[in-house]
Amino acid sequence: MSANDVYSEFIRQLPQADAPLAGVDVRLISGPTAQAAFFFLPAGTRVPPHSHCAQWGIVVEGEIELTIGMATHIFHRGDRYHIADGETHAALITKDSWVIDVFADPKRYAEK
Repeated sequence: MSANDVYSEFIRQLPQADAPLAGVDVRLISGPTAQAAFFFLPAGTRVPPHSHCAQWGIVVEGEIELTIGMATHIFHRGDRYHIADGETHAALITKDSWVIDVFADPKRYAEK
């Protein structure tokens, strides 16, 4: 499956983020109070423990192992998650995944 199968053309044409992880593609919509990010994360990607503003997300396709605080869960298509402001979290992408995250910071990611 590719981004062409998951995200519409107009989403693939959104500004690209300066993503900190190799192979990860992020497309952005920024508003005055929040930023939405359309992610493609290849299998095997590890997101190291970190924290930032509040985050809400949904898995569009794929599978991610997400640790929020001390709890680890596997998320699949349609599963949603919320990460509180300042809460430490990390992820392992177990299958190629497409995820939409919304951040409570309109400048969470800079454009490329």
